[in-house]
Amino acid sequence: MTMTLSGVVPWGRSLQEYIRMFALTPKELSASVLDCGGGPASFAAEMHRRGNCVVSCDPLYELSADKISKKIEETYPQILEATKKNVEHFVWAEFGTPEGLGEFRRATMRTFLQDFPEGLKDGRYRTAALPTLPFRDRQFDLALCSHLLFTYSDALSFQFHVDSIRELCRVATEARIFPLLAQFGTEHSAWLAETIQRLEADNHRYEIIRVAYEFQKGGNEMLRVWRD
Repeated sequence: MTMTLSGVVPWGRSLQEYIRMFALTPKELSASVLDCGGGPASFAAEMHRRGNCVVSCDPLYELSADKISKKIEETYPQILEATKKNVEHFVWAEFGTPEGLGEFRRATMRTFLQDFPEGLKDGRYRTAALPTLPFRDRQFDLALCSHLLFTYSDALSFQFHVDSIRELCRVATEARIFPLLAQFGTEHSAWLAETIQRLEADNHRYEIIRVAYEFQKGGNEMLRVWRD
């Protein structure tokens, strides 16, 4: 039986993972990017070091760095245990073992925590949550959403997915969502096909793109959505 986690948990990915998850080109990395539901990912911190423009938003950012760190340490054992119980659902070529994955994630989240206080003051981190974002229409060139939509299909409703993707397409010229699998699963989220149908009916265009990143088995696709 697949073990899942209750509620959205803090678990951060790196810049290089984002590049592969979202098939980001050098030109797109130089664009105005929103990382929506970024949590403790190091993407925004690493991009800032490179001089690129990224705003990351998440309800987690209402907490101080110390409290976020504490929350990470509280949930870390739960995530690692769930990963071990679902070990056959993952491709281990890159991380080797659940413990190797855990150490990589910890290093990534430390990078975020070091950057967070200054980035919060600079406005690079914003406290906000889907499906309603505090940004202007088309404020960003690209909106990225990693391991939130479709990942938490058990916790987030079909309507939440539709409303959230519409909102991402309001604040950005284009939205990209990764992965398309439910948490710890190897099959497309039950919401994916129905969400796409609803978006098409609402004059959104989309494509599913295979990407050069696969940790969950079969999780090597992203959804790209935009409006003309």
